[in-house]
Amino acid sequence: MNALLHKGNRIADWLGRRSIDILRVSLGLIFLGFGVLKFFPGASPAEALVMRTIDTLTLGVIEGRNAVLLTALLECFIGLTLVTGKLLRTGLLVLGFSLVGIMAPLVLFFGDLFPGTPTLEAQYVLKDIVLAAAGLVVAAKALTAMPVRIGDGPGRA
Repeated sequence: MNALLHKGNRIADWLGRRSIDILRVSLGLIFLGFGVLKFFPGASPAEALVMRTIDTLTLGVIEGRNAVLLTALLECFIGLTLVTGKLLRTGLLVLGFSLVGIMAPLVLFFGDLFPGTPTLEAQYVLKDIVLAAAGLVVAAKALTAMPVRIGDGPGRA
């Protein structure tokens, strides 16, 4: 029985040390994968929704294929920062701003996404809620591990 408890404690310790890094890399791979798809016309099931959302949010300044390419670049950048851990704060900041666009269809096109039952596009957007929550967990650990304290410089009390 003690051996089983010891093994359980070792597993719990390992999970405590590694689980958020595994979540970070997994989230990064998802963003990278979805981002890469957007570089190929017709490959992403969200392509039309991306065009419509970005066109609406930018009041027509960024539209069509340019909206999809911008989204692809942002998603790939976010993915690479999450996978590698390099420029992680910058990637998390970009992710934070991107969440506005990612969640916007729920507000802008709710009736189209949920005409009764959720459409495939609605399901695509709903899974983003889980990605956003995962991003918050990763950000909490990253910001705790690399704290920036305002007012803690030399000569401050």
